[in-house]
Amino acid sequence: MLTSENILKAVVLAGGFGTRLRPLSCSRPKMLFPVANQPLIDYTLRNLAQGGVDTVILSVYYMAENLVRYLGPSKFDSGILYSREQRPLGTGGAIKKAQDIVNHETFFAMNGDILTDLDYRRLLNFHKEKGGLATIALMQVPDPSRYGAVELDWEGRILRFVEKPERGKEPSNLINAGVYVLEPEVLEYIPDGAARVSIETEVFPRLAEERKLYGFESHGFWMDVGLPEDYLHANAVLLSKTAQAKSPESVKIDPAAVIKKPCIFGENVRIGADSIIGPNVSLSDEVHVGKGCRIENSVVFPGAVIEDYSSVRNAIIGENAVLARWVKVESGSLIGDYAQISDGVTITENVYICPSKTVDESILVSKQVM
Repeated sequence: MLTSENILKAVVLAGGFGTRLRPLSCSRPKMLFPVANQPLIDYTLRNLAQGGVDTVILSVYYMAENLVRYLGPSKFDSGILYSREQRPLGTGGAIKKAQDIVNHETFFAMNGDILTDLDYRRLLNFHKEKGGLATIALMQVPDPSRYGAVELDWEGRILRFVEKPERGKEPSNLINAGVYVLEPEVLEYIPDGAARVSIETEVFPRLAEERKLYGFESHGFWMDVGLPEDYLHANAVLLSKTAQAKSPESVKIDPAAVIKKPCIFGENVRIGADSIIGPNVSLSDEVHVGKGCRIENSVVFPGAVIEDYSSVRNAIIGENAVLARWVKVESGSLIGDYAQISDGVTITENVYICPSKTVDESILVSKQVM
């Protein structure tokens, strides 16, 4: 029987399009989005390695080569193998495709777009104690209506799933956290060659009916990084955990600038006089901020330039984008890579500007700018 001391494998689902984070996901897979100046995938791989995972099988599709180039054959002392989808297979299909690499052993499977400090060893031990075919990590949230709620019996067995329950009618506040322990027999529930299979909606309900599915309640840190507001919140939470991180020596901050913690700055960041940066701001490598700027609760990708007297609030600025003087970018807006925003332009709330677009006039209604 497999124990937590054995070599462990994990299938990480990293092939999604990241549609809710477009236009920034037009240029990179979501797994490479920086969170507190580290790619999202790094947090996942580091935590898996700390949990005893020796081999990660990365299921890739969209912009697969970007991930392969970044990660290579290993990271954080775990070997990385790649399972390439030729077309979107859904969560179940992607896991099924990796079955030859899993090699008839108990294994972890998880969505790649979550941040968690889940204790994988405890999850595995719980799974073995219960003796089911699958165990789902569960997290408690204030409002499960966005995710769907799970009903458990007194032994921790999952009885049913309730998708988007009405407030006050949910069976619990526990939701599927997107992390699973699976026995190889679960793969038999996924048909060979199927175009697209969801393990959450097509396999788990069957296992629940057969009383072979359990839920492990975890009370640690967990976040779904799917929407822009989720992404910014995740960045703020992780910044709060690394608030004392020292900036690289190459960072140049004018003495008259004000830094409101928590913030994090990459290599060769420049911040001009009288600018106010923070709280909850990540400036990636080579970001240049002029004088008199105001940036708060935002993520700025590498190489972006924010010129004098511009402001960015609750927004995401893409790689090598340029905000000229007196530009204002308001909450919920996403500025694509290499976009050019001209002097004096205001970008109102929830405006999405595509990569390489030049904007010469203010945009005062929420829209996508193609």
